[in-house]
Amino acid sequence: LLALWSPPMKYHLAVAQYEHLGYPAGFPDPEQEHYTAPQLTPDTPRIQLRLAGDKRKHNEGRVEVFYNAAWGTVCDDDFTIHAAQVVCKELGYLEAVSWSPSSKYGKGQGPIWFDNLHCTGKEKTLALCPSNGIGISDCKHSEDVGVVCSDKRIPGFKFVNTLPNHNLDIQVEDVRIRAILSSYRKRIPVTEGYVEVKDDGKWKQICNTEWTQHNSRIICGMFGFPGERKYNARVYKMFARRRKPTYWDYAVNCTGNEAHLSSCKLGQGTSMKPNETCPGGLPVVVSCVPGRDFAPTPMTGFRKAFRQEQPLVRLRGGAIVGEGRVEVLKNGEWGTICDDNWSLLSATVVCRELGFGTAIEALSGGRLGQGMGPVHMNEVECSGFEKSITECFFNKEALGCSHEEDAAVRCNVPAMGFQESLRLSGGRNPYEGRVEVLVERNGSLVWGTVCSDSWGTMEAMVVCRQLGLGFASNTFQETWYWPGEVSADSVVMSGVRCSGTEMSLSHCLHHGAHLSCAKGGGRNAAGVSCSETAPDLVLNPQVVEQTTYMEDRPMFMLQCAYEENCLSSNSSQAPANSYRRLLRFSSQIHNNGQSDFRPKAGRHSWVWHECHRHYHSMEVFTLYDLFTLNGTKVAEGHKASFCLEDSECDEGIEKRYECANFGEQGITVGCWDTYRHDIDCQWIDISELKPGDYIFQIVINPNYEVPESDYTNNIMKCRCRYDGHRVWMYSCHNGGSLSTETEQTFPGLLNNQVTHR
Repeated sequence: LLALWSPPMKYHLAVAQYEHLGYPAGFPDPEQEHYTAPQLTPDTPRIQLRLAGDKRKHNEGRVEVFYNAAWGTVCDDDFTIHAAQVVCKELGYLEAVSWSPSSKYGKGQGPIWFDNLHCTGKEKTLALCPSNGIGISDCKHSEDVGVVCSDKRIPGFKFVNTLPNHNLDIQVEDVRIRAILSSYRKRIPVTEGYVEVKDDGKWKQICNTEWTQHNSRIICGMFGFPGERKYNARVYKMFARRRKPTYWDYAVNCTGNEAHLSSCKLGQGTSMKPNETCPGGLPVVVSCVPGRDFAPTPMTGFRKAFRQEQPLVRLRGGAIVGEGRVEVLKNGEWGTICDDNWSLLSATVVCRELGFGTAIEALSGGRLGQGMGPVHMNEVECSGFEKSITECFFNKEALGCSHEEDAAVRCNVPAMGFQESLRLSGGRNPYEGRVEVLVERNGSLVWGTVCSDSWGTMEAMVVCRQLGLGFASNTFQETWYWPGEVSADSVVMSGVRCSGTEMSLSHCLHHGAHLSCAKGGGRNAAGVSCSETAPDLVLNPQVVEQTTYMEDRPMFMLQCAYEENCLSSNSSQAPANSYRRLLRFSSQIHNNGQSDFRPKAGRHSWVWHECHRHYHSMEVFTLYDLFTLNGTKVAEGHKASFCLEDSECDEGIEKRYECANFGEQGITVGCWDTYRHDIDCQWIDISELKPGDYIFQIVINPNYEVPESDYTNNIMKCRCRYDGHRVWMYSCHNGGSLSTETEQTFPGLLNNQVTHR
């Protein structure tokens, strides 16, 4: 059963893995592919193109031309988007997106074959564009041009080998691993089988006489697997005897560090006669090793979450499995990588290290949110065969690097088919709607709704991730305004409780077959809306450490704070002329995410507090707690968001939110909101606290009212010493910023991933 809507190509799935299932009744047949190879006159110079260099994606790179038995480059003089269009179409891509001068993808080698190109964009090959003439140039390799092509391929594009007996770039319509043995056919993901190439609309096998382990490594990487392994060749020999294979005309020659098969060279044509089998060989078989998060285990089935037992590297801030900002552990502290020289090769090393396949994209410029703490690595250069990014060459000096240059990755992950068992129904666009799940009932598969009791942000996050739609932006306990499929009104899942890291809603805790839902389904079913981006609030620990002090304040000056429950429970018996001892500090809360932080409640539902004369857009925005060293809470406070606004912003970013005159509240990306130490409730009441050593803790957005890309950094902890007269605050740090060993010296909560309902 296929989902009727496929998400944006942000989440690349190997659709061919499911082609054998066919299409549901009434589903339109796929469009027939039409591609006509260009007809060139005999006097047209025969060239071949490829994209090379320090690439971040397989569909971009330095333009290289093969002519006269040598690879060379193209000069950027007079180069335009029209020339880029010709390059991309000649390589089988639908169109050009952009081009870059001045050797952005590194300096090439060999001749500079083209200079002063004047293309109209309609030429069938770059060789037909007017230029100085092939090989006539006054350029240096510092002027080598690069292009970025669209992700989409020309339907039915067929590689035409115009230069026989030379290794060329492979251009294929599609590739798949087809499970052959019955023991692998029902397994998800597909890890072993024939490697098949779609050629002229037909799936063909590859002859294994020239196949290498490097080729298998690239195939496995494309399908989301970090490595390959040996398989039982005898069984496949028997199968090939019974069913005659149809072979592809070419051999493949990969070096082993490519991110995609399209970067490998196409070997010499096998020039087989009709009906001839692969002489002395068999169809290529690969057997891939799935990463730990996708490997079936006898005891538990698939691993239910993708929490990495991260040794030295982790991903943060990504919406889906296998993407995020790259962070490395050094000297017990997590830090980021500067994007100088960041390439697809280095990104692939990270992906494989974390149990994913090759990299789809190497992202730069803090595209998946900015980190905190140090920048540990700069100018990273990998060969592609390293076991860890920490083994690659890098510049230890990160001078001039800021978190605006944090590197990130998107990795190929195995096609698990999770999207097939979940859908959003009735929404105004594909990013919203009532949640409907596919479950087995009485031996048949039926669609139904999810009970909205206890439905919250964490559950919605899992739904959006499972569908490849990014982050949750809102959760809904009523969906009467989204009329879904009437046949799917019945509740088929209840009691859903997610930690937020699961890959599928079915992996969350739920009631199973014993449903319990007082509200019922239909109009009261759970719903979500998703967004490709989310905010990420992070507290500045240095500001807390530097601004902490104590104040003894008379009770008669604390009446408004008392009404808002900002004092300890014992204060209700305190006489008006007594004093309360307050531990005061400032909070500077940054939005390091990709979208603005806005309160869930609209202005019409903000609560007016007469005493303080202001509105609360979130009743509990932050929690303040003091714990003993064994984790027992001894004092607490909280702060409502009476004013979420942009106090200051990074250079070049304008403030958007201001509380004055009942203005819009929020925190813009790249800005921060400062709650000064001298405002009401910006404290913990420690009047009854005994002298000793404590853990001080702040949690932002503790009830997950507003979805964020990363909740682990919403917590901040400090060591605190109180001798009855003075207070010291030291070793302040954000959750997840230190190694597990260092973090364990701080008792209490490790991060903000805790049960909150």
